[in-house]
Order: sequence, then C-alpha cells, then structure tokens
Amino acid sequence: MAACAPQARQPAVIALPQSAPAAIPAEPPRSRVGLLLPLSGSNRPLGQAMLNAAQLALFDQGDAGVEFLPRDTASTAAGAGEAARTALAEGARAFAGPLTLGETATAAQAARASGAPVLAFTSDAGQGGNGVWVMGVTPAEQAERMAAAAAASGARRLALLAPDEEFGRRLAAGLRARAQALALPPPVILLHPRIADVAQAGRDLAETAGAEGVDAVLLGHGGDRARQAAAALAAALPRPARLLGTTLWAGDATLAQEPALAGALFPGPDPEARAAFDSRYQAAFGERPPRLAGVAYDAAALAARAVREPGGNPPLGQPMLGADGPIRLEPNGLAQRGLAIFALTPAGEPRLVEPAPVPGSPGT
Repeated sequence: MAACAPQARQPAVIALPQSAPAAIPAEPPRSRVGLLLPLSGSNRPLGQAMLNAAQLALFDQGDAGVEFLPRDTASTAAGAGEAARTALAEGARAFAGPLTLGETATAAQAARASGAPVLAFTSDAGQGGNGVWVMGVTPAEQAERMAAAAAASGARRLALLAPDEEFGRRLAAGLRARAQALALPPPVILLHPRIADVAQAGRDLAETAGAEGVDAVLLGHGGDRARQAAAALAAALPRPARLLGTTLWAGDATLAQEPALAGALFPGPDPEARAAFDSRYQAAFGERPPRLAGVAYDAAALAARAVREPGGNPPLGQPMLGADGPIRLEPNGLAQRGLAIFALTPAGEPRLVEPAPVPGSPGT
C-alpha cells in the first residue's frame, strides 16, 4: 500500500562547503618516573606488591601529569642497572627503587650521570647521598629512637647485644651517637659471631657490665634468639634492665611468650597511618600489603613530587605523612622517620606507648 500512495516531493539537497574538523588538542607530555622493581626472580611477589603500592600513591596524588615506568630488576644488581638505563632512555627523570643495597649501588651509577634522583627502598645508610635517598628504616635510626625512649624513662647506662654483622654494627654506631648526644655514659656493646650461642652472649654481656649492671639493653635479634637472649640477661644481670628491640619484633606475637620480655619496648610505624594505608591497599587489590609496601608507596610519592619540582629533586626538610607515618628527607640522603614506640603485652597485641613524633620536632 505504501508503494501505491502518492509520494511527497523531496527537497533538493544543496551541498554546503565543509569546514575543517576542529583539531583535537594533543595530550600534554607527562613527567616520567622509573619504578625499579623485582618483578621476576626471588623477590617477585614483593615486587608486585610494591608496584601496587606505587600505583596507589599516584592515584592518591591525583596527578595526571606524572607517568610511572615499571622496569624489572630481575632481583639482581646487573638487572637494576639495565632497568635504570632503559627507563632513562624512555624519559625517566626520577626513580623509586630499587630494593637491595647492591641493586641501589648499580642503578645509582646510571641515575647520577643523568641527574635523576633515586628514592631507594634499601635501609643501608651507606647508599645515601649524592642524589640517592635511603627510604628504609635504618638500624642506626632505630637504635637512636630506642635510646631516647629509654633515657626519657630514666635509663642512663645502656647496652647492646647484637650479631657482629652490618646490622649489629650500625645499631652500635647509632646507640653510641645517641648516648653521647644525651650526655649518657658510653654504652656497653657486645657484638657476637652470627652463629654464636646467644644465651651465652647474654651472660657475657652481663659479666662485662659488672656489678653496676645496666638500665636498658637493646637486642639486635628477633624470634627465638631474642627470647633466648632475654631469658639469659634476666638471669645474669645483677638487677632488672629494660629490654629494647628493633623493627624485627613487629608482628611477632610469640615474643610475649617469654616472661623476660614482658613490657619490652620496640619501634614501629605510626599505627593510624599504617592502618589507613593497609585499608586503602586492601580495598584496591583485595589483600593486605607486606610491610615493605609502605616504603614503596612513600618512595613513589616522593619521586612523583621530584619530577614536578623546578630543580627536579624531591622536597627536602619538609615533614609529610607517608604510609608508615611522618617522614622527612634530609640533604644527606637519609629519610628521617617518626617511629612510634610499642610495648609487648602477654596478650600478644603490642600496646602503643609513644606516638610517632614529627621528624625535626624537639627531641627527634
């Protein structure tokens, strides 16, 4: 029926001159940050968690002008050097990572030649300086924090029992420096062979301390060795001493099973800041982050800040809140962190004794 109906007259179609389509504005170039991560090799699971944390840092900053370039170090020093050179060739102007001191030393060689700052995850203070910042909590920093906490509670004669290796030696250096700054007597230091009988080492320390004893002992051990050392010291010292630990104690509920460690103090991240980071990470990736993911978050955030600064360096001397609490970068290549103080309790859940101070504030 439609075919038989009268057809309406169609209007003439007039071609109009076409104007050129509006040009789509080009996307502005983004500043690039190299992420040097162990995405293969022995540390691959940790590398993936660190990549997640870095992505979370960029999301939290909400800066569309920064682009991350994740590059695999293959968990080796040679791989870290190659990853740094590759990222530099692709326009990276700052780095977050790598993980270990060996990887950091190799990657830093390439980065320093180009002037790109490196926010490394290592806790080896010897790597800091000349464009490299050590983002991990150093042993000396832990010893200084614990010495200050002990002195604030009235302790004057301090001691250290730790393995005779780099960790123990750096604890000793930090303890000596803080004791001198606080006008305390030189601490009693006993560094023992790594595989030595730690209980005997504790008795040796008590003998070295003499009849005067000590007010507080910092233990550079974790787990079962910390429990053995604590029990030996409690039995051998002429009077009770406050026992102190390191971040090795964080998350170890078994330490409180040793009666000698009741009330022992140790440093750790700011609980509120860390809980907030853990919550955001779990919401984004469906799992709780490992402890070192917080270091990656902070390093990535500061590296992103660096590429936006006029001089291309991260902000120095400015306290800011990181995944593990307050943090401030120093010109000497170290990241000063505000560490909270916790006490071991019989229930196994540590009790907050002192909140994390803001780095640079009086007493830090």
